[in-house]
Amino acid sequence: MAKQIEFFYDYLSPFSYLADTQLPAIARRTGAEILYRPILLGAIMKATGNSGPLPIQGKAGYNVADFQRWAKRYGVPAHFSPHFPFNTIRLLRAAIAAQRLGRFAEFHSTAFRAIWEHGQDLSKEEALCRLLRDVQIDPALIEGDDIKTELRANVDEAVSRGAFGAPTFFVNGEMFWGNDRLDFVEEALMRQA
Repeated sequence: MAKQIEFFYDYLSPFSYLADTQLPAIARRTGAEILYRPILLGAIMKATGNSGPLPIQGKAGYNVADFQRWAKRYGVPAHFSPHFPFNTIRLLRAAIAAQRLGRFAEFHSTAFRAIWEHGQDLSKEEALCRLLRDVQIDPALIEGDDIKTELRANVDEAVSRGAFGAPTFFVNGEMFWGNDRLDFVEEALMRQA
């Protein structure tokens, strides 16, 4: 069986962005393939009774500081989005459309960088349409029922497998949550024959 990292992520998650900056190097070192699985973080949190950082006193500020610490450790540009929290449902549907059209690599990195490096608000129609045009994706494609169904299926699958947040990774059925678990992800891949 080929080595795989299933990466369940939402563009809303700053820690998904951080993980995304590190996964290609892990994949190269281990010979693993990354399976990108867009999920709607809010739907996962609702289904599991989890809460985001905003209602918890002190957690929101801590998350911003921790995001900056990790970005510095990874040596990647990062600026916490001034638009957080923002709606990513159409952006996640666009990711699925990009996967189907073979345009995912360009779309995905551009979307994460736009949000977490340049502070763009891709929940705004104009900004999202500009991104889609730049990567040659017809904005009408993201409204298809098959795209919506796939996003819901990703969420349902993630929850059924134990996910409660993002980023979530699966390696050979074992779940890891958070960008700070990437060492464990790599170790799990190295144990695979």
